[in-house]
Amino acid sequence: MIKLKRIVFIIVWIVVIVVIGMNYEKIYSRINEFFTNKREPVIKDSNIYERNYDYMFVKDVSYFEPDSYTDLVNIYYTVLNNGWDEFTFYCSEDYDDCLDDVGKLSNDNDLLSNINDFINPYNSYKAIKTSYDESGEITVKVTHLYNSKEIKDIETELDRIIQENVNDKMDNREKIKVLHDYIVNNTKYDSKKANEDDSPYDSARINGVLFDHYGICSGYADTMAVILDKLEIPNFKVSSSNHVWNAVYLDNKWYHLDLTWDDPVTTTGKDLLEHSYFLISTEELRNQDLKNNNSNDDQNNHYFDENIYLEFKTN
Repeated sequence: MIKLKRIVFIIVWIVVIVVIGMNYEKIYSRINEFFTNKREPVIKDSNIYERNYDYMFVKDVSYFEPDSYTDLVNIYYTVLNNGWDEFTFYCSEDYDDCLDDVGKLSNDNDLLSNINDFINPYNSYKAIKTSYDESGEITVKVTHLYNSKEIKDIETELDRIIQENVNDKMDNREKIKVLHDYIVNNTKYDSKKANEDDSPYDSARINGVLFDHYGICSGYADTMAVILDKLEIPNFKVSSSNHVWNAVYLDNKWYHLDLTWDDPVTTTGKDLLEHSYFLISTEELRNQDLKNNNSNDDQNNHYFDENIYLEFKTN
């Protein structure tokens, strides 16, 4: 009987330890709030895919008690940039419109997508959900676009590609060019996915570009973004209403890089490699669009909001 009681006692303690471990952040926060009368978020370490670039539209922050809408935008960016799956923070007592602004931001899919453009694709979201209550507690939960197994497979393939095509004698422009050419030469644009959203290929993501060898603009852009991060070259993605491409910082200037348009679809099915959209300025980008008979309006494939992608405002 005594032995049975000991077993039950041990099992109960194991359950208690497991429950505490699973809810450590919330328990710590509640204990801290009880003793200090102030709620503070639990800050975890970022993952290895965090970017340390100094962007103009969004900033990585270490203070998580927002006083303004801009603070909220930067907190959402930091959550994503750090690769966190879940994060809870609290409104400032002086921020009267905090919950209204949280509701506005969390339902602004365009803005959330814009924030996502400044994140390493491995940390970008597939889904992002916000919950909050009247006390001012806000919790952001992130479902990432790429899982750990996919990232491992992608990393292995990209390491192979870089090792086989890049050497230390190349400067950054040469490295980007040879990898740009490799991706274009080994990938076909998935017109069926783009036009009908019906394709057997995972072409909207890196998986489709590297393993199916079919891609659409998001797949090309994600692939190049990860490559650029691996080369430690500052970059972000640029989105228009119907297209996405890469921005690259090189020689103290920001350039546009669009692998999709450098991999044109031909009526004969012949594969082509172009460099019309390889590291070009915004002015050159506009000229290329005119050359390709794109009108300069909201439906232009390369029309973008310079109030978001501020790096190009002075380019």
